[in-house]
Amino acid sequence: MKLDFRKLLSLFLVVFTVVSCTSVRNFTPKNEQIAFLSDVHLLDIYGEFSDSDYKGILNPYDGKYTLARTMKSQLQSTRFFNENYFAFLAALDDVVKRNIKTVVLPGDFSDDGQPINIRGLKNILNDYSKKYGIHFIITTGNHDVAKPFLTDSGKTDFLGIGGRNQVIMSKAGMYVPKKSDELPAVITKDVGTMGYAEVLDELGDFGFFPKKTDLYWETPFTNYNSDTYSFEKALEQSTLEKRTYAIPPYNNQIPDLSYLTEAQKDVWFLAIDGNVYVPKEAAKAHPENPSNYNSANIGYNQVLTHKKHLIAWVAKVVQEAKKRGKTLIAFSHYPMVEFNDGASPMMKKLFGEDKMQLHRVPSEEVARIFADAGVQLHFAGHMHINDTGIRKYKNGKGLVNIQIPSLAAYIPGYKILTIHNKNKMQISTVTIDSVPGFKTLFPLYEQEYAYLKSIGDPDIWDKGILESKNYHEFTNLHLKELVRTRFLKKDWPEELKDFMLKATVKDLFAFANVSHLNQEKFKNENWTGFDMIFDFYRLYSADELALKDIGKDRIHQYKIIIDSCIAHYKQNTEPTTTETSFYEFCSIFKSFLNGAPSDNFILNLRRNTITN
Repeated sequence: MKLDFRKLLSLFLVVFTVVSCTSVRNFTPKNEQIAFLSDVHLLDIYGEFSDSDYKGILNPYDGKYTLARTMKSQLQSTRFFNENYFAFLAALDDVVKRNIKTVVLPGDFSDDGQPINIRGLKNILNDYSKKYGIHFIITTGNHDVAKPFLTDSGKTDFLGIGGRNQVIMSKAGMYVPKKSDELPAVITKDVGTMGYAEVLDELGDFGFFPKKTDLYWETPFTNYNSDTYSFEKALEQSTLEKRTYAIPPYNNQIPDLSYLTEAQKDVWFLAIDGNVYVPKEAAKAHPENPSNYNSANIGYNQVLTHKKHLIAWVAKVVQEAKKRGKTLIAFSHYPMVEFNDGASPMMKKLFGEDKMQLHRVPSEEVARIFADAGVQLHFAGHMHINDTGIRKYKNGKGLVNIQIPSLAAYIPGYKILTIHNKNKMQISTVTIDSVPGFKTLFPLYEQEYAYLKSIGDPDIWDKGILESKNYHEFTNLHLKELVRTRFLKKDWPEELKDFMLKATVKDLFAFANVSHLNQEKFKNENWTGFDMIFDFYRLYSADELALKDIGKDRIHQYKIIIDSCIAHYKQNTEPTTTETSFYEFCSIFKSFLNGAPSDNFILNLRRNTITN
């Protein structure tokens, strides 16, 4: 029988349409994607205090009262405090344009868990939910719940009248004035740091509590499964009192906001609360006092020692997901895999174990344990870097950790996950280069700069940052100032630092023993040792996203220096201290240049492979 191709095609299209229309939120690359926005660090610059008449300072640019931090404080921090407010809105607008309906926030969504900023975040999330139908799923980071319980706090570096510092505290008497002419401190509970109870009360609608529309929801402490699930059971077991664990060594009861949700059919989102608050000795007698606990900023190294119940729960969730044919997406604030392209051991040798945030690098045991538990794909933040960490083991298990860049640092961006099927995932990185309104506060910074200049402040910041043409350039100059004023002073060995800061490109070629032919080829280059250090930090922060900023020619020259240095050092029987340090620096730099793809790539979870 001869087939009519056109009729056959028509029949296929009818069947396809019926299947597509009756399926419940099936994930395809064309109509469903998930956005991951981490380390937003929202400071609600237009927020209002609930218990104080203080409004901030009037901005001549837009006529609005503004609660902003000083530029000096921003350039001494690893993140912006103010402009990321505009960057967050720009990123959400980009999500809207792409018609993405699921957005995950893996922690540090607030400046420091202050009520005014948590309320501001809640308002923004509710606004985008109502206007565009976006479903937000979030978990806490160390800046959202600094201590497990409500804590008095504040900041001494808000921008005040005339460019001066304005102290704002949650309790009177917390701050002792250092100068007689300081502005009077503002007192408001809205700058304290929320504990778990307060954050849960404000943000429970964004995953922390079950919804009637959820197909499934559980915590590490619930006693039902998918077969016996009901919304009423989930709601009854979702209270904070029923979500605590005994933390060693004194077995104090601490909340844990981990949860699993099936917000759309056959996709499970596993939100792991990796915050660990190790008790101090005083916590044994006074477990309710927040000051008796260390801050949570280490992550999974302490989960292995103080929060072991999560490992068993994760393994159980993985098995249930496989049994029921669910696609499992795990996320938390903290990385599960080393994020320095394998260079962490060398970095510890060069800089020291307590430098370059190396105390936050997860041990190899972390990756192995969670891979053995069955986690294959995990999204994390915390480090403000763009990176992909991969571990593959002989038993066939493997784990891919995706580090999401921060919107408050270089290079600002977010990740998009497209699920082609259970085994094939695509990861894309969106950089937020253009941010409407990012110059809004510049007139206030002009006032600050004028004041600092008038008093002869020795640590006055580089005003060139106010000439930034876009947000990308703004974050680039922010990193450059950090390198100049903080990282070089804090992290670098003196001999290597002195050598690099004095070195010209010719000096570096000669020191690395580069051939005379290559030295002659690049004799007209005029970059310096500081430029190489700065590009080192750009790669450390943004991985392959930084390659465009650095440029192909410069990268080529760095590779010549690095390869020559490493080859020469291996032949050097009596290297000097500086030669050894430069060799270690070049080895780390080479690792950064040869990391796994971190921009746009395909994951094959069945084979544990990545394709660029």
